[in-house]
Amino acid sequence: MDNYHTIRKNPSRESCQQIIKRILSVEVLEHGSNQHFRQASDFLGYFESLYPASDSLTKQVQRAIKALNMPKDEKGFLIPNKTAGQLAQEKELQSIFARSASGIDNLEDCQPLFLSLEPASQDYVLQLISECETFNGTYAAAQKCSNGLLFYTRNRKQLEVLFESLL
Repeated sequence: MDNYHTIRKNPSRESCQQIIKRILSVEVLEHGSNQHFRQASDFLGYFESLYPASDSLTKQVQRAIKALNMPKDEKGFLIPNKTAGQLAQEKELQSIFARSASGIDNLEDCQPLFLSLEPASQDYVLQLISECETFNGTYAAAQKCSNGLLFYTRNRKQLEVLFESLL
């Protein structure tokens, strides 16, 4: 009888944390997000299937949830794969994207065009080009590089002629 009680004693808080992480990892893999677990009581059925139900088991699971310090989504479900800081950063990005009419632009049909330029002039030239109406709509993206500016354009010839007229 003593063997039975030593094998079935309550798990440590660390063990509970590991089990909870595994449960939530499976949940995210199967459903894409946690859609079932909001608080410690949601995990108790699993733990009670392995260990005798008791107040101390409940408290241990509650301590494990508290120690994991997982943020919750807007519906109150635990988010296992992000910290509170990451969640705050993502919400800030969502807010900025919503205010600035952001979207994804596919650059597969663009061609690169490199403008050689001394590093000291890159910021200023890029600012002038981005503000210049002559260049409006002639490129999809521009990036500073070690020896100049790299442009991605859907009409390479037009942008090339424009630069050559200024060189």
